[in-house]
Amino acid sequence: MRKILLSAACFLFLLTANSQQSGYSIRLHLKPYTGGKVYLGYYYGKIRALADSAQLDANGEGVFNGRERLPGGVYFIVSPGRTVLFELLLDSLQRFSIAADTAHLPESVVFTGSPDNIVFQSYTRYTNTKGKEITAAQKELATTHSRADSARIREKIKKANTEIQEFRQNLAVKYPGSLLTTLFRLLKEPVVPPAASQPGGKYDSLFAYQYYKEHYWDSTSFSDERLSRTPVFEPRLDKYFHDLVPPDPDSITREADRMLLESRVSKPMFQYLLVYFVQKYVNPEYMGQDAVFVHLFEKYINTGQAEFFTPTYRKFLDNRAYSLMANLIGQPAANLEMVDTAGKPRNLYDISAPFIVICFWDPTCSHCKEIVPKVDSIYHAKWKQEGVTVYGVMVDGGNEAWLQFIKDHNLTDWVHVYETKEHQDAGEKAGQPNYRQLYDVYQTPILYLLDKDKHIVAKKLTYQQIDEVINLKLRQKKSN
Repeated sequence: MRKILLSAACFLFLLTANSQQSGYSIRLHLKPYTGGKVYLGYYYGKIRALADSAQLDANGEGVFNGRERLPGGVYFIVSPGRTVLFELLLDSLQRFSIAADTAHLPESVVFTGSPDNIVFQSYTRYTNTKGKEITAAQKELATTHSRADSARIREKIKKANTEIQEFRQNLAVKYPGSLLTTLFRLLKEPVVPPAASQPGGKYDSLFAYQYYKEHYWDSTSFSDERLSRTPVFEPRLDKYFHDLVPPDPDSITREADRMLLESRVSKPMFQYLLVYFVQKYVNPEYMGQDAVFVHLFEKYINTGQAEFFTPTYRKFLDNRAYSLMANLIGQPAANLEMVDTAGKPRNLYDISAPFIVICFWDPTCSHCKEIVPKVDSIYHAKWKQEGVTVYGVMVDGGNEAWLQFIKDHNLTDWVHVYETKEHQDAGEKAGQPNYRQLYDVYQTPILYLLDKDKHIVAKKLTYQQIDEVINLKLRQKKSN
């Protein structure tokens, strides 16, 4: 009975004919319920939320209604026990009735007054039947040991899948402007031309990749706000940016800007996409991609185009942006005006070395207690001979614990520094950002790698990853 994320075969269909009706009214008759509250839910990307509720009477009847029309998209009915019963689409026609026996779903669902949903029901029943055939064939294939039988079964599966595709295509031709057809087009994978039709008459992996990427969004409009209220659009976005778009910030920002530009004619879609990109890159999966968030902040958020963010979230975004602006990969690192264990000035820009590893750490932090000695070990084993200087910044923990940890672990070859209270107070009084903001230090330990010119090469990596980056840079230097 429970359905959470369904395939394209599980979407209902609404025609896009003009309707002068205002608001919405969806009548329900759900057996065998004799009371209780049911809910009308919707998807927003990967989020599920509730749009309305209705009280069922003793006959299991109730109605969802409202004066304002609901945004088009994929919706679902939730039982009094908070299980998802079945899905439906809302588009231009929003006044109809639904009857269902919840003991026999989805076969028992009947729509009245909604011809588009009736069409969808025929599609659902057809694909359910074909799906059962394919499942049975796959089970048979897993147990057969005969080559002839295997070939026969594979052909049967191929034929069933082809018939499903043909059924979809026929519906798309008959109802070209429908939401269901829009979803079919969204989910359709590009078909790369055969090898004989590729450059040189043979398979070209680069051509295949470029063709697939260029045709990935064929027939998909980023101004169609209905897509934001489906469970399939966001996974398509995820796949595109994870598998097809190069991971460098410039490539990502070009793609994001293109989609946001196309979505401008639809405020809800522009909002959806901007929120998607902000959340994806404010704390990105890969180093350096925070530059995408900074770009989004400067181009859209800080120019008054994101008034839909709450004040609390906007403050968070402001703080993140101004912290990240100062430490993007490739930019000069901010100077650190610190003193060493003897109280003498040892500013970052006074250090001369081919590489500098900055280690922000706290002697009372349990993770630091584990990682800092390992950083010292790799420093003595490799980095020192490669000209690396470790610039250790004590963030918290107090001078006594700091000095004791240095002594206990014999961290004698580092440049150990901290910021004095006087310097910190002076910076605050002058309204200057502190090193925590400049280096986005809100946890410990954090490692940065700088080159000889104090440009940021890598940040917030493990010491093993920092070592890999150093090795890469040294190899590049030798090859040049």
